[in-house]
Amino acid sequence: MSVAAPQPDPVLPVVTDAASFAAVTGADAQALADLEQYRSYLVDWNQRMNLVGPATLDIFWSRHAWDSAQILPLAPEALTWADLGTGAGLPGIVLAILGKSRPGFHVHLVESMAKRCRFLTEVVDGLALPATVHNSRAEDLSLAVDIVTARACAPLSRLLGYSRPYLQRGAVALFLKGQDVAAELDDAAKSWDFEAEVLPSLSDVRGQIVRVRRLGRGR
Repeated sequence: MSVAAPQPDPVLPVVTDAASFAAVTGADAQALADLEQYRSYLVDWNQRMNLVGPATLDIFWSRHAWDSAQILPLAPEALTWADLGTGAGLPGIVLAILGKSRPGFHVHLVESMAKRCRFLTEVVDGLALPATVHNSRAEDLSLAVDIVTARACAPLSRLLGYSRPYLQRGAVALFLKGQDVAAELDDAAKSWDFEAEVLPSLSDVRGQIVRVRRLGRGR
């Protein structure tokens, strides 16, 4: 395992609503309207199934929208993305909304639970997003994408296994992780040979983003 030294903690922007989200991301009026509609879908469907923690809906713009959007500038030229174990569509739906006006932009939303796929399909169709919903296990697909991502999907040791088919086809990984990332990296190194870089989250002082450019065979 090769892990680049963590970068200094940045000053986190304050994102509390649509206006402050637009200020830090440059999102236009259409994207903000789509994000508001996405939040409405979450509120509605969350009454029928567990998509996100109910309390997080009150801090949607920081906890979900900005937390997801922050990875876009890390791959500004990337057009094709795969979001593994996307669940409620995070970060994938947010990425699709923000990339909607870019020619060729597309997000693959990979989710093994059929009921969550029904939710994702309603959002994708309702907002006319450049996204495809795959009711599949992540490791059973080998899509050719620029970036593979995941948030709250699995520990890094398992996530590397899920993402291996994508990385072998040239993708770079951007995984949104929490404060236990050091322990996850150490555990993953027991099974995998990989090169990673740990970047600070811009949405939460406890968060980290793990960028993986190379993944060798499991030991």
